[in-house]
Amino acid sequence: MPMETVMYKIYSSPNSLMVAHLKNLLESHGISTRINNAYLSGGAGELPLNECWPELWVIDDSQRQAAQAVVQAAFDEEHHAACWRCPGCGERIEGQFTACWRCGAEHP
Repeated sequence: MPMETVMYKIYSSPNSLMVAHLKNLLESHGISTRINNAYLSGGAGELPLNECWPELWVIDDSQRQAAQAVVQAAFDEEHHAACWRCPGCGERIEGQFTACWRCGAEHP
């Protein structure tokens, strides 16, 4: 008798691009994932909105902690990247950007 696979929901959001991005990020770390509810948005109104959001699931529950760490690190990096000064024009640039919006100079 085959063992049942235990999956774990790691993330859910109305932003399907973010769910897909995190799926790609986790899979680049060797963590197998699956997206559920990818096409359920048409049910919104008949079903509660948050029940229609795409969900990212880790297929192997033994990878749950590693997956949580990768997702947390992704959000920490995005929100806590240090601001920098453009070497070309001196403009203050938020940390998540790799080039100056004003002159196009690359992050040093």
